[in-house]
Amino acid sequence: MDNKAYQTMEKLTRYTDRYYLDALIGVIPGWGDIVALISVVPFFYFASRIIRSVPLTLAVLNNALRDVLLGMIPFFVGDIIDIFHRANTKNMAMIQGFVDGDEAIIREVNQRAWQSAIALVVLLVLIALMIWLLITFGSYLYSLVASLF
Repeated sequence: MDNKAYQTMEKLTRYTDRYYLDALIGVIPGWGDIVALISVVPFFYFASRIIRSVPLTLAVLNNALRDVLLGMIPFFVGDIIDIFHRANTKNMAMIQGFVDGDEAIIREVNQRAWQSAIALVVLLVLIALMIWLLITFGSYLYSLVASLF
């Protein structure tokens, strides 16, 4: 718990999830997703380098990418979902379970390793598709507005 990465994870969890900073920044298109991706770095580092658990690292990435995908839903729907999803809180609970040696959490994360790996690939594809849809929709709106003038 004296580790700098661990302390950073606690602060990120507090600010992004408990104080809803992730949802507030998500109001600015694109920025909420960038903050969500940046905030996973200490969790990823701690899971992969300190704890050295591949299943935990996959689960952390799975939660983070799910948060990004949900946050990308337009018209403030994604921002509202961000209030309830709380990916960093889930990641912190899993990491805390590994640090404390909680057998139930360790067993659950290890059992879901393959599921996390498959979900990771699916989430990456869905995020790419969502980016394409948002760009296409934005281009359509731009051309629609430009044709009015």
